[in-house]
Amino acid sequence: MITEGVILLVRVTMLLGMIKSVASGLDKVGGKYGWTQNVNYTDWAVHRHFYVGDWLYFVFDKHLYSVLEVNQTNYEQCIDHDFITNITRGGRDVYQLTQARPYYFISSGGYCFHGMKLPINVEQQPSPASPAPSSAKINASPPQIGKHFITPAVAFVVTLVWVLLFARARSS
Repeated sequence: MITEGVILLVRVTMLLGMIKSVASGLDKVGGKYGWTQNVNYTDWAVHRHFYVGDWLYFVFDKHLYSVLEVNQTNYEQCIDHDFITNITRGGRDVYQLTQARPYYFISSGGYCFHGMKLPINVEQQPSPASPAPSSAKINASPPQIGKHFITPAVAFVVTLVWVLLFARARSS
């Protein structure tokens, strides 16, 4: 019985770790609007932080639009040839941000002129905050939860408690 619980604990912990690594850094471009005309993508992006390893999720009509990574000049002038990468596959496409640098995306076919262009700046992951000295005053405000909030340690503790309760209930 305990062996089953331990195996379940390991599997759930691994699953939670994978969820953190995939879902925490997945941003649907344009939010509820997706990748389409007449959306201010510059305004959408300015309210977000993008880090190396994050993924952009483009949702669009593949028969009308495309997603091209371009350089800054092509972005500014809506030039859709000599692109860096054609991300377009099936209209539900993801793109991983692998370097800390500016990225520029546009749609071809003249749609860039209708606002289908996205500039973002990708940063390195911030290093964890160093612990406060013991003589420092403790801040009583609750911690802020961002898009990278699930840690493997928290997942492990929650899963361990759940497995122990499950094993106890089954033995009763």
